[in-house]
Amino acid sequence: MDLRKKLVAVTLEKKKISRVKARVALVLDISGSMVSLYRNGTVQEVVERILAVACQFDDDAKLDVWVYDHEYSRLPAADESNFKNYVLQHVLNNKNIHKFGRNNEPPVMQDVIRKYTEEEPSDLPVYILFINDGGMVKAVRKIITDSAVLPIFWQFVGIGRGEFQVLKQLDTMEGRVVDNANFIPVDDIASVSDESLYDKLLNEFPSWLKEAAEKGILRR
Repeated sequence: MDLRKKLVAVTLEKKKISRVKARVALVLDISGSMVSLYRNGTVQEVVERILAVACQFDDDAKLDVWVYDHEYSRLPAADESNFKNYVLQHVLNNKNIHKFGRNNEPPVMQDVIRKYTEEEPSDLPVYILFINDGGMVKAVRKIITDSAVLPIFWQFVGIGRGEFQVLKQLDTMEGRVVDNANFIPVDDIASVSDESLYDKLLNEFPSWLKEAAEKGILRR
C-alpha cells in the first residue's frame, strides 16, 4: 500500500493536481458475469489499488464503495485499517448483499449522486471509479448528461472483453455542460502495472477539474 501511495503521488504531481482534494468512490459491478473475478481475488486487488488513490487524493483517506447487479448496496468505506480481505468480508460473506444477478446501473448511479449532493453536500469534487464488464444499460447516458452540472466526474473502466457500446460513446455524447465522464477498456486489469493504471485512471480528471471550475460547477 505504501508503494502504491507513492506511485499515485507521482502521478498526481505529473498531472499537476497534487494539491487537489476530492472525495473518491468505487462502484463495482457484481452481476453474474463477474463471479470469477470476485472469487479469484481480482476485485480485491482492484479495491486495494484504488484505495491508494483515495489515501493520496481523498479528503479523509477513505474510499466509499458500492456494489450493484439489478440491486445495489452501499458498503462500509474502505481504508488502511480494513482493506485486507475487504471483498471477502463485506461482499462475498455478506448475506445481505444481492450478488451475481443481471446488471442495472441507473439505480446505483442515482444513489451515488444522492449521497454526494443531498446527504453529504460539499464544495469538493467527487471522483467516481466505476468498474463494469460490459452490457451497461443505455439509460446511463441520461444520468451522465443530467449530472454534468454537478461536481461529479465518472471514470468508467471496462474489464474483460465486453463490447462496451454505451461506454465507448461517452466522449461524443452531446448536450452536456462539460465532459464529465471517461472510459478506458482493460482486458486484464490484473496484468496492468500500477504506474500505467494510475496514469490512465487520472488522465481526463485534470481537464474536467479545469473546465468545471471555469463553468462554475466547482469553486476555484
